[in-house]
Amino acid sequence: MNALTILPAGWRLSLQPGQTLLEAADAGGVRLPRSCRNGTCRECRCRLLAGEVVYGVQWPGLSVDERDEGWVLPCVAYAAGDVTLLQPHAQQHPAPPGQAAGSAG
Repeated sequence: MNALTILPAGWRLSLQPGQTLLEAADAGGVRLPRSCRNGTCRECRCRLLAGEVVYGVQWPGLSVDERDEGWVLPCVAYAAGDVTLLQPHAQQHPAPPGQAAGSAG
């Protein structure tokens, strides 16, 4: 199973098949900034520090330069292996019943 790590907090979360990075964060008890959830508002934009993503939409709201600089949109991005994101505004929230919240480490 692939993992999503969110820095600087160091949360390491499981990535289930078919989950966007935003959905995986939510399921693991971590709230990333968000608004539209369709790749246009850019509210969830963060840096990809390690790993690769593929997009569920043809034209996510990033320029070619932003992609080259490592920016991603977790609301429409799927991991192609383990992924590490930099999102200083992420916040921990209680996970749904039966799931563990993200843990630092």
